[in-house]
Parts: sequence; structure tokens; C-alpha cells
Amino acid sequence: MLSTLRVASRSAAAREANLRMVIGARQASAWSKVPQGPPDAILGITEAFKADSFKEKINLGVGAYRDDKGKPYVLPSVRAAEDKVVASRSDKEYAGITGIPAFTNAAAELAYGSDSAALKEDRLVITQTISGTGALRIGGAFLQRFYPHAKKVYLPNPSWANHGAVFKDSGLEVEKYRYYNKDTIGLDFEGLIEDIKTAPEGSIILLHACAHNPTGVDPTQEQWRKISDVMKEKGHFAFFDMAYQGFASGNADTDAFAPRHFVKEGHNIALCQSFAKNMGLYGERVGAFSLVCESTEEKKFSSVPSTPTPPIHGARVASTIMNDPVLNEQWLGEVKGMADRIIEMRALLRKNLEQLGSKHDWSHITSQIGMFAYTGLKPEQMDVLAQEHSVYATKDGRISVAGITTGNVQRLAESIFKVTG
Repeated sequence: MLSTLRVASRSAAAREANLRMVIGARQASAWSKVPQGPPDAILGITEAFKADSFKEKINLGVGAYRDDKGKPYVLPSVRAAEDKVVASRSDKEYAGITGIPAFTNAAAELAYGSDSAALKEDRLVITQTISGTGALRIGGAFLQRFYPHAKKVYLPNPSWANHGAVFKDSGLEVEKYRYYNKDTIGLDFEGLIEDIKTAPEGSIILLHACAHNPTGVDPTQEQWRKISDVMKEKGHFAFFDMAYQGFASGNADTDAFAPRHFVKEGHNIALCQSFAKNMGLYGERVGAFSLVCESTEEKKFSSVPSTPTPPIHGARVASTIMNDPVLNEQWLGEVKGMADRIIEMRALLRKNLEQLGSKHDWSHITSQIGMFAYTGLKPEQMDVLAQEHSVYATKDGRISVAGITTGNVQRLAESIFKVTG
């Protein structure tokens, strides 16, 4: 009898073990076909940089502003605005579905200008978003759902790495148009115009408003006018990503030329804004998505989806800065200071390379604009820079100019000179 019980007990235990295996296999199989996400190139660069013990190593991969000592920088105007927000002892209630009106109203005026017809005629729809990425996702979902023409979006080649993934996840097809000419290390304007002309009528065209990421190559104002004319002829829809307003040239109005010109010319554009770079609010995730409507009547029916009750703290900080005349003037000066440092580092890098006797033409370093620069270096040269000179950046030759300082620019130039000759 005891033997029988033992056998039964062992059998029950075996059945329970088998059941656990089956349940475990079912649970595992539920996600077994989920594709692995692409590796984060910047994370890999950061990890390699951290593992390097060389004291004079240089990290040019991170897309965030650094001061001249290579340290993260919090704008004094942001500190002051944050103190005001905390001192106000405001409640922590939910924001409205489209965010904090004081923020969205100020963001719209910053982007479009106080004299914009879209604002004066009350035909702008705007919603607060989780920074620029959230704005892109909301914009993509809105167009996929309601845009009456093609469900394709054309991106410049190259474009910010996340653009393709965001729009695909929104249900849009992604195509590319020519933008960067690797032979001239500049804009392929003829190719751009040709591709926009040949795209099906009513296509969605993504445009970087300023400081093109990753190349740092922007159209001139005259070229923007031509792009606007061609897009109007073809009936294309302009979808602007403006992540660097004020941070590119140092002037918020100059950097907003393209979207403002398009609106002036009658384009009813979509626009994504980010306050990560120009206010240094990276982790606060402050942004906005807006849509220019044909009329006030159309605006009533243009319900743009949003993140339910977006976060309030960062938006309150940004709103305080933009709505306080003293803080706003201080902030614009600080943004110009950041932009000027980037411009100065470009000039110093070029100067050092030329003084070393480099036979290459480095004029593109100073003709490009914004945080990023396309150096023209090849992947194998970038490998040598990392392995032999402790200079870390992406393999496509893109560098974050914010990582250059007066203390490391000479060694950087020497390293590039040794790699390129």
C-alpha cells in the first residue's frame, strides 16, 4: 500500500512538472515570434566610451548639449522658472486632454510667429505631446486615420533614425527622397526637387525645419521657397519636424523660416515641436503637435488625438519661461549662447584641421548647422578613431559638435588628421 502511494505520489509530481513545462512553453511561445528590436547605436558608443580608461577620451555620440567642460547644462532660465513653479504650490491635477493652454498657446506663437495668419484667423489646432517623438507619433496616427490621399510619408535620405519606425508604427508606408550628397558633403537639391516632383500627388513629405539631423545640412531660404512652390504644384502635404528652433542659428525666428513661409504661401502644414534641445528639458519630455486648418469651421472638426492628460511639470516650466517677458528674454539669450558655442566649436575644429596641413576641404564643417555634423569620414575611419584615438561617434561619420570643447578640439583635430591624412 505504501509502495502504491509512493508511485501515485511520484506520478502526481511528474504530471505537475509536465503541466508546469506545458504552461511555461505556452507562456514562452506567446512572445517567441516578437522580433528583437534594433540595437541602440548611441548606447553602444556610450558603453564603449565608459569602458575606455584613457583620460583624454572624447564622446561625440550623445545628442545632448554639453558645456565647454563637457558637462550637462541646465539653463539658468529653466532653474528660475522651476523655482517659480515650485513656489506657486500648484496642485497636481490632470491637465486637459490637449495639455496646458498657457503652454500650447505660447508654443504656437513661438513656432508660427505672433503675426501668423493661422493664429490671427483662429485656424490652428494644437495639442501638448510627450516631446517631439510623441508629436510625430500623434501626427502620424492622425494622418493615417484622416488624411484623404496617399498613406505614404516621404523622409529625407538620411533622416533621424526614429522617423521611419515612428511612422511605420503609425500605419504609414515610408519612402525616401534624396537629400544628402556624399560627394559634396552637402545638400542634393536637384535630387530633392526631382523626387518631390515625381512623388504621387498629395504625398506626405517630412521636412526638417532647421538643423537637419543627422547631417546638419539645411536648405537656404531661397531653396525653401522653391521646395514650397514645387510642393504646392503637386498638392503635397508638408509635415515639419522642428526639434531645434533657436538652437541652430541662435535666432528662433530665423530657424522657423521654413514652416512660417509655407503657411504664408497657403500650405496647411503639420508641425512637431520639441523643447528638449532649446530649453534643455530632455527628460521632461515637453513638446507639441499642431495642424493648420483651412478655416475656423474646419478647425472645429479637426480633433487631434493626444496623450491622455499629458505631464504637467515640464510644460509648466516651459510655459513660465515663454510667458514671463523677463525670463523669455533671458532664455532667448541663453539659447543663442548655446548655438554660438556650437558654431565656435565648428570653426575651431576646421581651423585646427587646416593648420595641421590637411589636404581635405573642411568647409562643410562650418557650412553645416546645428548640433550634428557629417564629417564625411567612412565607417572604417570611424573605427580607427575609436580604437586608436579614443574618439567615439557613429560609424556614418556623424559627430555631435556639442561634445567638442576648447580643451579637446586640438586633440580631436589631430586624431582626424591622422585618420584622413
